[in-house]
Amino acid sequence: MSNPVTVPTDASVSGFIAQVEPEARREGAKALDAIFRRVTGDEPQMWGASIIGYGDYHTTYDSGRKVHWLRTGFSSRKAKHSLYLMGGYCDAPTGRRMDALREKLGPHSKGASCLYVTRLERVDEDALEEMIRLSWDAMNRLYPPDG
Repeated sequence: MSNPVTVPTDASVSGFIAQVEPEARREGAKALDAIFRRVTGDEPQMWGASIIGYGDYHTTYDSGRKVHWLRTGFSSRKAKHSLYLMGGYCDAPTGRRMDALREKLGPHSKGASCLYVTRLERVDEDALEEMIRLSWDAMNRLYPPDG
């Protein structure tokens, strides 16, 4: 079995954010970092070359594959911000609450466990912060942090 490519690194989060282009996306990355820090209380860590993660967890899939992954986080790329909100994917009641908040959020698209935002300034920051909080709380409930 191959080793995962996206693993925690010692790369600088602030260094990654500083190189995000265009400038508006870089400012959005700074704002997202502030929100994620406020919600999680965690210091971020780079995962791979382009994902900023807050917290981590371990699980084993039904297939037996062991996974080490970030609890929540984001990546800011040229086209959009990708937010990793696994709590809504792993926990159906949380997913329904997040879906209700998406109605207020503003322009976005959604993947299985990701939320994609092109222009952060056009979304409702309170709804976004609550979605991140719901996801974070669900992940901590499902995968209690190591003591």
